[in-house]
Amino acid sequence: MKKILLVEDNKGITEGLCDIFTEPEYKLYTAKNIKEAGKLLSQGSPGLVLLDVGLPDGDGFQFYKKHLAKHGLAVIFLTAKDEENDIVKGLELGAEDYITKPFSVRELKARVNRVFMRQEGKNSVSVLKAKNINYDIEKKEVKKDGEAVSLSSLELRILDLLFCNHNKAVSRDAVIDCIWEATGNDVYDHTVTVYMKRIRQKIGDDVIKTVKGIGYRIDTEDN
Repeated sequence: MKKILLVEDNKGITEGLCDIFTEPEYKLYTAKNIKEAGKLLSQGSPGLVLLDVGLPDGDGFQFYKKHLAKHGLAVIFLTAKDEENDIVKGLELGAEDYITKPFSVRELKARVNRVFMRQEGKNSVSVLKAKNINYDIEKKEVKKDGEAVSLSSLELRILDLLFCNHNKAVSRDAVIDCIWEATGNDVYDHTVTVYMKRIRQKIGDDVIKTVKGIGYRIDTEDN
């Protein structure tokens, strides 16, 4: 389960994100201010903190520096501030990402999932093997029978999504979000089919399995 702590004083935003990040995939904890966030953190660490910069009882940047960074917690800043200096400041502090209000819920969800995928990748072996395909998660390199496979940047993103979730089914909606995050364009179900066909032509038809009614899966073996 993906555990998320949302620190946000805007009731509308909180209610909206509670509808999006629902069980069984997610567990969302909410706090209206830094004091409440501190109490929740004392009870256990989430995998990700969605942190508003402007809170009633303090500054989100300072809260991150004093309490979150030292524990290595992943943070995405949520804020109405869109000045370049604020964005740079947030990223330089070590935040995973920064998104300004008003934001697309779909975009935020895609960014959240990307953080969790990176975390899962860091906790696993660097090179994964599926059939005659080797995929280096850190280098983002694909090799077939020892030879490099040439993929477009978007094809590589999709394959990375599948390998980072190896041995688990990845929904078509997750693939759609991946494509949308990369392009910013409307993505249709047929678009996923086209990209999967292209990738299979390059790495082999038997590497990516279709999970009927759900999406796709890559099964890996120890390497």
